[in-house]
This record gives sequence, C-alpha cells and structure tokens, in this order.
Amino acid sequence: MSQKALERWLKGIVVGMGICGFAVYGWVLPILGQDVVQHYPEFAYRYYPWLLFLWVSGIPCYGVLMVTWKLASNIGLDRSFTMENARLLKWVRCMMAGDVAFFLVTNVLYLLLDMSHPGVLLLSLLVVFAGVAAAVVSEALSQMVRRAAILQEQSDWTI
Repeated sequence: MSQKALERWLKGIVVGMGICGFAVYGWVLPILGQDVVQHYPEFAYRYYPWLLFLWVSGIPCYGVLMVTWKLASNIGLDRSFTMENARLLKWVRCMMAGDVAFFLVTNVLYLLLDMSHPGVLLLSLLVVFAGVAAAVVSEALSQMVRRAAILQEQSDWTI
C-alpha cells in the first residue's frame, strides 16, 4: 500500500470516527438519558451532570482525532519517522491519560455524591483500563518513531 493510500484510509477512519462520536455524544446519549429519566423520574437530577461529564470526557477524543489527522498527513508526505510525529504521539498519550484520570476521578466523585452506582464505577474501570492501554501503546509508538527518526537522520548523513 502506498503512502498516499494509507493517508486516505487513515483520514477516512478519522472522519468516520468523528461522525460516530457526534452521533453518540449528540444524539444517542441524550436520548438514552431522557429515556432513563422518563422511566425513573427519581434520577432526573442526575441527567445533566452525567451528560455534561460524558460530553467533557469526549473532548480529548476529538483532540486525538485532530492529531491523528496530522499524523496521516505526515505519512502521506512520506514523513512517517520524524521527531514531529514522535511529539504528536506523546500528545496523544497525554490526552488519553488526562481523559482517563478525569473519567476515573469524576466517576468516584459521582459515587461519593450519591449520583452513581458502584456497578457503574466497576464498569467504568473497563473504560479506564482500555484508556490506559491505549496511552501505553501511544507512548511505545512515540518511542519507536523517535528512535526510527534518529536512525533515519543518521543514515541520511551517510554516503
């Protein structure tokens, strides 16, 4: 697969993920929340705090999509192994780690404020684990891209 074809595939995936995210955050979550409020009116005071929490937790996801778009552009320009890409992957790691920390802390806080259920906290640990795993993979990729960029730079100076 050529670099340009890989760039198009990656950008297509980024656009698809962005559209799916907008559908979930803008349509599915509010409808599900309203459905819960309709069936269980005693939980109505939890609707907006939870909706706001979920929307805020989605912001770093779109940051990651923007960074991925830039990475795809660099790949299309045949600049896969550069220090810039290593820095971008570090940004991805930071955004993921921050989002995971926010997600965990807010879930615990909601549990302490009696706005959540212990089962929700346990299920959120799966999300936290997946986010930590993705952050670690991003850091590993950053290290590999950095090392490859150094090797590429050294070989460019060799005749």
